[in-house]
Parts: sequence; structure tokens; C-alpha cells
Amino acid sequence: MSTRTHRLTITEITSCDACAVLRVSGELDHSCEGLFLGTLGASMDAGHRHLVLDVTALVFCDSRGLNSLLAVRWLLERRRGRLMLAGAGRRLTELLAQTGSSELLPSRLTVGQALLDLPAEHRPVWPPVASSPEDRAVRGSPQPPHRPSPQQNPRGGGGE
Repeated sequence: MSTRTHRLTITEITSCDACAVLRVSGELDHSCEGLFLGTLGASMDAGHRHLVLDVTALVFCDSRGLNSLLAVRWLLERRRGRLMLAGAGRRLTELLAQTGSSELLPSRLTVGQALLDLPAEHRPVWPPVASSPEDRAVRGSPQPPHRPSPQQNPRGGGGE
């Protein structure tokens, strides 16, 4: 039997000089706050003063995780930057509301909407450009739709 607890993954999706978009998945609590703060600190050290966190796959965040988010926000604000969340689920949204942190940690439905809150010159390319089908699958970009040729289309003709 295998038990897995408190797993956190942080992946850079895209970035530019001023901003990075990071996907945060798993659990953000006391056991992984060091990894979280270290990874985001390295992104800030690389010159990113705006961070957008895609938290659609964040399944748990406790008070230590919230304090980590607030600490990163404070550091970015001192650098005249911003921390924004994208895709916050019901539990994280409730945690932010119950603690009065919703205004401090703005959340948008999508990364694209969060990026629109930044000046155009500070936004990375969105959606990120994938170079191969494997990259698209890893980055979560949709595959181009398959369109059957007229010979494959059971209704005949060339379209809908």
C-alpha cells in the first residue's frame, strides 16, 4: 500500500521579461510551503514582477498555504508587481472570502482574463505556442479539431 500526502507541483507555462504564468497543482500546506516559496522566489529573482498562478488543479490550500500566497503577494507588491490567481475552485474561493483575502488575491476564471489585468507590454504570449502535439498535451492546449475529408464524411459533401 502506498500513501501519498501533501504533494505539490509548480510548472511554468509561459513567461516574458516581466511576468510568468505558473500552474500550481496538488496541495499547498505546511509540508510544501518551502517548495512553493522557493519556486516563486526563484521566478521573482529571474525578474518576474507579475505572477499569474493557474490554480485550477490545486485541490487543497490551508492557512499556511494562504499565508504563503499572501507573502508572495506582499513581495511582488514591494516590487510594483502583482500576484493573480486564475481558475480558483470553490474551496479556495471560500477560503479567500472567509479570511477577507479576496481583494488582496484577485482571482479570474481563466489565465487569459487574469493577464488582461496587466499592461500589454507586461503580458507573455497567451495561449502559449506549442511546437509539437506532445507539447500541446503537456501544456493543456487543445488539439486542433479533426475535420473529416469529403470521402470520410458519412453525410457526404464537404462540411456542416
